[in-house]
Amino acid sequence: MRIEILRSVRDDLAAGRRFYKTQAQGIGDDFLDSLFSVIESLLINAGAHSIHFGKYLRLLSRRFPFADYYRVDSRIIRIYAVVDCRRSPNWHKKILSPTS
Repeated sequence: MRIEILRSVRDDLAAGRRFYKTQAQGIGDDFLDSLFSVIESLLINAGAHSIHFGKYLRLLSRRFPFADYYRVDSRIIRIYAVVDCRRSPNWHKKILSPTS
């Protein structure tokens, strides 16, 4: 299996890093390390998460309030969104709608 991260997700991760970087020294890099670690864990446990919005699996980060929405298509784990869980679930759904 391999992991594919959409460009929009990479932009979201960079924005999250910038935000946390303003909060405390080093936390922006910790944010990225933590989220990439969560994403890499999918190589072991992809498909073991709850389904949301009818077709996306959701993996929650333990350290930061973020969720990864992904799908497994044949041998590819595609990350469609990395979303701040403090946002409304309706916002999550709106973010995922264009990737249908």
